[in-house]
Amino acid sequence: MSALSCYADSVIGSLSAESLNDQSLLNLQLILPRHLVLAALDLIDRGHVLRCIGPAARQHYEVLGSTATYRVFLNLPGPIPAYCTCPAFAYLVLSSESYLMCKHILATRFATQMGRCVERPVGMDELEPMITEEYS
Repeated sequence: MSALSCYADSVIGSLSAESLNDQSLLNLQLILPRHLVLAALDLIDRGHVLRCIGPAARQHYEVLGSTATYRVFLNLPGPIPAYCTCPAFAYLVLSSESYLMCKHILATRFATQMGRCVERPVGMDELEPMITEEYS
């Protein structure tokens, strides 16, 4: 993990609903573009970050984007600790390596840290197509 990723983890890890202030936003803007931070906060404000909770407490995250719903995977083992199914992640993070993360990952990390995810129970009937789509 790069020094920038460690710094981002530290700043995001220190956030709470009460501690989100101008200084923490300035700290994030040292390593992430301002528009990315603001877009992530906008997704949270709109209630677009979903924590889908399935049987046996299995959970995953979905973010309602402007054109589609994207799946976000956090805390992955390996050199890339998070993954998003959006095209911006594939291009800006994986291909060009110009960003540390996309707005969907940032929004999900903010929302989980600050307790702002919209919880959505998912039954077995909904879970099966999600898993099939994910692994096909």
